[in-house]
Amino acid sequence: TASALWTRTKKDITDEQYKEFYHHAAHAFDDPWMTLHNQVEGVLSYTNLLFIPSSPPFDLFDPQRKQRVKLYVRKVFITDDCEGLLPPYLRFLRGIVDSEDLSLNVSREMLQNDPKLAKIKNGLTKRVLGEIKKKAEKAPEDYATFWQNFGAVLKEGLYEDPANREKILHMARFHSTRGDGLISLDAYVEAMNEGQDAIYYITGDDLDHVTSSPQLEGFKARGVEVLLLTDPVDEFWIPSLGSHADKPFKSVTQGAADIDKITAESDAAEKKDDKAKKTPDVAPLIAVLKEALADAVKDVCVSERLTDSAVCLVAGEGDMDMRLERMMRQHQHTQGTSTRILEVNPAHPLIKRLNRLAKAKGTTIGSMTDTAHLLLDQARIVEGDPVADAAAFARRLAAMMEKGLAGATA
Repeated sequence: TASALWTRTKKDITDEQYKEFYHHAAHAFDDPWMTLHNQVEGVLSYTNLLFIPSSPPFDLFDPQRKQRVKLYVRKVFITDDCEGLLPPYLRFLRGIVDSEDLSLNVSREMLQNDPKLAKIKNGLTKRVLGEIKKKAEKAPEDYATFWQNFGAVLKEGLYEDPANREKILHMARFHSTRGDGLISLDAYVEAMNEGQDAIYYITGDDLDHVTSSPQLEGFKARGVEVLLLTDPVDEFWIPSLGSHADKPFKSVTQGAADIDKITAESDAAEKKDDKAKKTPDVAPLIAVLKEALADAVKDVCVSERLTDSAVCLVAGEGDMDMRLERMMRQHQHTQGTSTRILEVNPAHPLIKRLNRLAKAKGTTIGSMTDTAHLLLDQARIVEGDPVADAAAFARRLAAMMEKGLAGATA
């Protein structure tokens, strides 16, 4: 059209014209999820016509994290790659920003240090976050779609932008063990069980993997809700926050579980917990496993978090989270795998059987070494980690199967 669309008033622009401009400016084929058209006047004057896509752009997770909003000065195009116009965690935005006060002769280097541009950035960020927050409150189901598309990107602001951290935190939504829907941190804290003094979470590569994690079993049995975090950025913003509403974040795969003090949600859970407390002492097996595994593990102990699985691995208090270590190893920031704590479930039939074997006369550490390493490798596989020695694992497994089949034939 002859005139720039963004210079016209909202009432003179139809939805179809907004869509057409979005398709042209963003080179996109979907319809905008939200349109933000504002004119700011005062000491600093500018107009923004911004769009949030209804589907993720193809370059959303490009390592360069470039924003794609075009900068104009008095309707003259300047650049579509202005680093200081919007924070990287809002790079999903498309559209234009037109300023009356920036210089037409400004260079990209000068733009990066221009205090006027910094003010525009702050104003745009506050407005965008404010509009998204309103949408989250008024249309939670529609907002859930936005969060699925762009939540992983928006959460980058939790550690990159302290000034807007609280706003983003209140907009954040999470999957949890309580259901298929998304919940806020405030809703999680409000629904916490009596005696619960931490926000429990688990990280992983996908929902299916973390949902089936053995470390969740004890928490599920007592009705303790656990946040399921599957975005790589979750490993970084949680340590930067530390807590929310005076409740510290605590990984269920790190340190002691401390769930005995939490009141169970139902009598069934309480009965299950009472039954677990009556399980036999497995100190003989613990001693054998510690000696057989030696330096392969940091420690072997009885688990509070297991109810169905025989064993699991957890990081020690203060150690690096297991998923974060895997990520660092993939990017070659660290070598090898740290030793972890092997937890055993004293109520599991296999552990009971092995405990009786450990107490039997004639049983030696050597005779149980293969069994101990198979338990450790089993725990590693469940975590998604490779076994330390694939050939040795195959040999031990074959030998164990041979013994089992020999007993069945006899």
